[in-house]
Amino acid sequence: MPSPRQVPPWARRLASIAIDIGWRWVCDLGGIGPNHPRARRFGAFGEGSLIAFPPGAIFNERWIRIGSRTMIGPYVSLSAGMAPGQEMVSDPVVSIGDRTLIGRGSHIVGHFCVEIGDDIQTGPYVYITDQNHVYSDPDVPIGAQWPVESSVHIGSGSWLGTGVVVLPGARIGRNVAVGAGSVVTGVLPDHCVAVGSPAKVVKRYSPDDGWRATDHADRETTAVQKLAGSNGLTAPKKKKSTTSDSAPPTV
Repeated sequence: MPSPRQVPPWARRLASIAIDIGWRWVCDLGGIGPNHPRARRFGAFGEGSLIAFPPGAIFNERWIRIGSRTMIGPYVSLSAGMAPGQEMVSDPVVSIGDRTLIGRGSHIVGHFCVEIGDDIQTGPYVYITDQNHVYSDPDVPIGAQWPVESSVHIGSGSWLGTGVVVLPGARIGRNVAVGAGSVVTGVLPDHCVAVGSPAKVVKRYSPDDGWRATDHADRETTAVQKLAGSNGLTAPKKKKSTTSDSAPPTV
């Protein structure tokens, strides 16, 4: 068989076009929709929803429910429990609402209760789980210690940036923006912006005042100013509140 370099340019172009067309054809036909035989394995699979091809690891679909007009990106893993065939104690274990978009390469791993609301969007490579290992015995490998579970809830209308990690016990309110790379471990109230590890609220919205920075953000600014001053640098001063503070945030 000739090497690619020995193939005439026109033949390489044709092969490239054929591969591209073939791959798009496979992706179009390989997705899992409501009428796909595999969709019948799910506890619910709403009209107009799609799991894009190629999917990630998906098992114990019986305990997973997907709403209507929801898009699960390629390479997304969805699982209930630790292994295929495991009997679960709650139903559903994982629920994803209507009109939600789960970004490419994300992992949603439920063991007890993971609730993802309506109209949610995530960036790629988001990780959401309701179970974590403990480290109570320092002499036993961590992976061998029995894990603990705590339900996770993500409110409708929220946005999770690229690489966000949502850990057991996290409760994210409605219309919350979580910055890329953040780790959510606790409660985030409705209508806020949170960033960091662990994620902290840096901006909140109220009907009376619009968008305002939180005390946490003020403390962070003060700390940066003090650090810069101790190094003989000129730190930027905190701006006074202006009408621009009410502008919607970007994450």
